[in-house]
Amino acid sequence: MGTATDQTNRSDQWHGQSRSKLAGLLLAVLLSCTAGAGAYEISSSAIVNDDGSLRIKGKTIHLFGIYIPPTGRTCDQHRRPTVCGSRAHVALDFKIDGFVRCDLLTRNEDRSYIGRCRVNASHFSDGDDLSAYLLQKGWAVATPDAPIEYQTLEKIARQRGFGVWGIPIDNIRK
Repeated sequence: MGTATDQTNRSDQWHGQSRSKLAGLLLAVLLSCTAGAGAYEISSSAIVNDDGSLRIKGKTIHLFGIYIPPTGRTCDQHRRPTVCGSRAHVALDFKIDGFVRCDLLTRNEDRSYIGRCRVNASHFSDGDDLSAYLLQKGWAVATPDAPIEYQTLEKIARQRGFGVWGIPIDNIRK
């Protein structure tokens, strides 16, 4: 059996370890909060620019992880008013119906942003990733730093001949 001094030393040791664990946990929480301090979310209605970027609350946002190659202009006659622009522009305008939520990741030198943008998001769903949507339709190319999911979506669109990987309909001659 231990003496009262032994029990006091064990108790002090246990409390010291608990305090160290609590301090470590608090430090981890603080670091995780400050790590994302540069990124923030913006949510509102969006205007699709000709280059496929979005205009939300006066900010230009380029979609993360993709490059949108130039394509011929087309018009979507199924919507009123008629929407004309690059194929990526028309596809995005078709997909966006309501609010867009973007996590702004970085700011470019020209004061535009790069962001992960989604539509149809709610408390129950993350919504639809607009970069992934353009990759699936074949109207975008995954950048080298893009997630593996984006690389895979590009390969599938290429294999199926979608979008820019398909027949160049703008150059058909009769």
